Amino acid sequence: MSGRSPVATRPEEVFGDLRAVAERVRQGLEAEREAEAEIRESAADLPAERAPAAEIGGFARRERARVLEAGARGLEKLAAGRADEVDEDEHFGLEAIVLLEGRPAILVQGQDFPSQPGDWAVLDGHRDGIRNSIARVGRVDVVGHPRLDWVGTAFLVGPDVVMTNRHVADEFAREDGAAWSFRPGMTARLDLAEELSAVPGDASLEFEVTEVIGIHPDVDLALLRVEAEDDRAPATPLALAADPPGDIPGRPVYVVGYPAEDSRRNEPEAMRRIFMDVYNVKRLQPGTTTKLVRERLTVNHDCSTLGGNSGSPVFDLADHRVLGLHYGGRYGFGNWAVPLWEMVDDPLLSRAQVNWV
Repeated sequence: MSGRSPVATRPEEVFGDLRAVAERVRQGLEAEREAEAEIRESAADLPAERAPAAEIGGFARRERARVLEAGARGLEKLAAGRADEVDEDEHFGLEAIVLLEGRPAILVQGQDFPSQPGDWAVLDGHRDGIRNSIARVGRVDVVGHPRLDWVGTAFLVGPDVVMTNRHVADEFAREDGAAWSFRPGMTARLDLAEELSAVPGDASLEFEVTEVIGIHPDVDLALLRVEAEDDRAPATPLALAADPPGDIPGRPVYVVGYPAEDSRRNEPEAMRRIFMDVYNVKRLQPGTTTKLVRERLTVNHDCSTLGGNSGSPVFDLADHRVLGLHYGGRYGFGNWAVPLWEMVDDPLLSRAQVNWV
């Protein structure tokens, strides 16, 4: 891949049968061409003021098809051992296929997700567990912040305790002697919804952050207490892995969170390909673990995440326990999470009585 590639994992490592993926991409393009022909016919009847928008949409669809067709050619060259013949357009197309199909960022709606093609069709067999996970992850909204309406992702780890990153909590909390308190004039809440096209302001899924339990001194982790009106409980907590998974690298995982647009760290065109210019809403982002760096207390993964994913849980697809706390990434190289099983005896987590399993 090129030096500016957004892809953290090579196509050969993502897909089992490259020729089968190329054929599947072409079948999808053929279906889209048939749909495009119907759209063009109906566009002839559009009012004059709507015709330019329809033409722009058609151009975008045709350009996407051109990119994916080039990617399919690139896959066939890789399958034939001709990687040195893959040209620039085909590299671009390969990246698009990996990001759209191999490491997708799937929109969540109604606490559910659409079925996926290819290798990630396996998610259907885990739908109940994934839906349970989705329901316990929320966006950290803030009031009184000078620049931001929300600052990251958090997830339930106790009946009234959520986990997020230190750098997320730092946006609204400050150290106050031996404890932590809210910055003057600021409040925060956990919103378990914030999906695309969801009705805004559903108070039944919003929970006030009432206390900063603690911010970890060594790793990028913070614990917050939430409280709902009328003594509503947010949900039963997620299960945190108390022991390590058996196979790193290569273990299937998924992230749930709220990727935000961030052109400072990411190539804008690549981000448009992955996220379709839809940001700040809940997504399901599957991938694999790639490496454990124990001395840095970090497990690497290759899910397609962005800045707003800070504080997202990294779930084991096999049993839906939370393996890690996502805290950052580097463009084109992968992402980093705190391996939570390494923190079973940590005093802060013990004090908060998180749900180890």
